[in-house]
Amino acid sequence: MKRFALLLAIISIGTACAAEEIEPTQETQSSWPDLPTEGFISGRAATVDDVGNGDAAFSMDGASQGPIDIEIPQYALWTNEVGEEVQVVVVQAERAPDGSQIVGMRLFDGGEVVGTMPEVELLGQTKPN
Repeated sequence: MKRFALLLAIISIGTACAAEEIEPTQETQSSWPDLPTEGFISGRAATVDDVGNGDAAFSMDGASQGPIDIEIPQYALWTNEVGEEVQVVVVQAERAPDGSQIVGMRLFDGGEVVGTMPEVELLGQTKPN
């Protein structure tokens, strides 16, 4: 339980910091990248090694209840803490021990953010216009 509380604290801090630093620009808001062919986790929970290798944005260090059944990778809009929609690529999605759905996302500048499924609008694997 302590591990999970620490994870939620890290996610909250990471999301808050990311929200303050992310400012959508004309470039990021108008051109979607191709989806990656590697550097994401699908069909299983991420490990600490996955995070270290750049394949995952977070690890629940064995506490995950498993992956969420969505297409990975895929395009999405993430609503940050100041209410701005930011274009992202979802690179992992897992269920936390309390049942909440946690999503790892990659920003177009290569940075990563972690959020919850209610903050994310999934757009699928076809590049949005």
